[in-house]
Amino acid sequence: MKFRTIQRHVREGFKNIIRNGWMSVASIGAVTVTLILVGAFVAIMLNINQMANKVEEDVEIKVLIDLTAEDKEVTELGEDIEAIPGVGTVNFSTKDDELKELVNSMGEQGEAWALYEQDNPLNHAYVIKAADPQQTEVIAEEIETFDHVHKVVYGQEVVSNLFKFNNYARTIGLGLIIGLVLTAVFLISNTIKLTIMARSTEIGVMKLVGATNGFIRWPFFIEGLLLGILGAIVPVGLIATAYYYVVNNFSGKTTFYFVELLPFNPFIWQLTAIIIIFGAFIGVWGSIMSVRKFLKV
Repeated sequence: MKFRTIQRHVREGFKNIIRNGWMSVASIGAVTVTLILVGAFVAIMLNINQMANKVEEDVEIKVLIDLTAEDKEVTELGEDIEAIPGVGTVNFSTKDDELKELVNSMGEQGEAWALYEQDNPLNHAYVIKAADPQQTEVIAEEIETFDHVHKVVYGQEVVSNLFKFNNYARTIGLGLIIGLVLTAVFLISNTIKLTIMARSTEIGVMKLVGATNGFIRWPFFIEGLLLGILGAIVPVGLIATAYYYVVNNFSGKTTFYFVELLPFNPFIWQLTAIIIIFGAFIGVWGSIMSVRKFLKV
């Protein structure tokens, strides 16, 4: 395609937006409202997923070693654990380390346990994290079959319910986003179709005088692209402002360690790119699908 032809298509695309007046405003408005909903929901779901990942990453398995196990047997147990597929990290914790952790975790009440420093009744332990947190239960069950294992602690019921909840939340969130996107495409394509229907006679005349489908379609392609991008400007501004306010006023100020929002930069730029690309896509798709029926003359 010649550069002059491209210039013509771009110029016609801009003219069509101005020429259609309120219909163009309606199309941009439909894109704007839809992208505000889609953008806000995507931001919420990505942050929920971030929190879920943070909780999962903190899930660990503590293997209490038999008090009767000798040093060699303790070492061999550690090697067997490291050899399990899916194991991420394995750290050895002496019974003295375990006692210090217990004392620190109990605050003032932990001072009573400090009396056991000379005659520590606790077990040595291995602290394990799975490379994939979802495999925690499988790894724990395998460790339970090893020799010299006194007890495997990982909060079985809590961990199982946590992973189920996270998986359900991700699935439902993805389903809602897909549903919202499909609804957006349907609404916007119909809105854009109204602007094209008003020019069905113009398209028919161009076809009758010999214009190719591509020559007719390109200005509408440019128009849809511009409508989508223009419709994304307000959502980007609103969501960026709202997210900046939330991050500055709420992030890190809750008592729950896992409630940590994605940092404003670079998250907002990534979300901005998603919104603009999606707006451009649905604008182009709506225009192409809408003009197709009028090319059959």
